[in-house]
Amino acid sequence: MGLQRLDHVNVLTTQLDDMIAWYETMLGMVSGDRPNFRFPGAWMYVNGNAVVHLVGVETAPQSIEPQIEHFAFSATGMAEMRARLDAQGVTYTVDPVPGIPLVQINVRDPDGNHIHIDFHADENV
Repeated sequence: MGLQRLDHVNVLTTQLDDMIAWYETMLGMVSGDRPNFRFPGAWMYVNGNAVVHLVGVETAPQSIEPQIEHFAFSATGMAEMRARLDAQGVTYTVDPVPGIPLVQINVRDPDGNHIHIDFHADENV
């Protein structure tokens, strides 16, 4: 037995519709099939895999410091991603990773969750 990959991230939100729209519009995910749970939510898909599970809650979770600082995706098409974020007025940073050929777009979703999207450094033109 051994771990194979991270399957998904589960995110609680009081803004379910806004979060679904953001993940679709900003990151190009698709809201798809989800079991008929007794609570509201959405599964957001990338390449046929439900990688973000959104769960609608009435009250926002209270936390002083997050236990998970961020989650990340590997991607291609950095210019298109930047154009999409710019067109929607979304604040982000572009940060090369020291010592390896990787550059990150760091962004926050409507609930403030930190996400970085990793691109090969060749795409940072």
